[in-house]
Amino acid sequence: VKKGDSLYSIAKKYNTTVNEIIKLNNLKSNSLSIGQILKIPEKYDDNELTVPNYINYVVKKGDSLYKIAKDNNISVDTLIKDNNLSSNNLSIGQNLKIRINEDEILECFGEDYTPDDTNNYEIYIVQKVDSLYNIANKYNTSVDNIKKINNLNTNNLSIGQKLNIPSSSNLYIVQKGDSLYSIAKKFNTTVDNIIRNNNLSSNILMIGQKLNI
Repeated sequence: VKKGDSLYSIAKKYNTTVNEIIKLNNLKSNSLSIGQILKIPEKYDDNELTVPNYINYVVKKGDSLYKIAKDNNISVDTLIKDNNLSSNNLSIGQNLKIRINEDEILECFGEDYTPDDTNNYEIYIVQKVDSLYNIANKYNTSVDNIKKINNLNTNNLSIGQKLNIPSSSNLYIVQKGDSLYSIAKKFNTTVDNIIRNNNLSSNILMIGQKLNI
């Protein structure tokens, strides 16, 4: 997401709908933050459901079309054509499609992506005045680690944003609508086990409460 972007403008650019982007990214509102990473629905021909032979590249300081093309063993003309560029000018943070030649595509978009493992992470919802530094300090991890796990390329956070936080144990933060039953079902355990592990005296939970699963 860049300055000036909206869900409407992004949906129009990629020939999709606002609702599809919201659904794919589990967004709770239409608000976006600069640097936020969004998954975009990929359109396929019904007769040819194949994985696109592109990876996504984010332009960094010092990049040029020549350098990017050379590093990825493609021509500048191919890079311009694949991205419908009207000039050789690039902006930091700009996303480019990079054509690759491997027969087997390991990633459609992004680099070094690993699917989330809910057993290794807990979900944290960003509150007012939160920063990556104080969140990292709170959970005894590092800013870089949180950024890597959540595929963030900026330190900016938005209120209500969900972050995966590395956890050495199965620690869960109670969310709105949670119950002991729903949490037990989610983690394939029992209500009695959760009560015993957390020394609970009742079934009442509070939003933000931490539970050992």
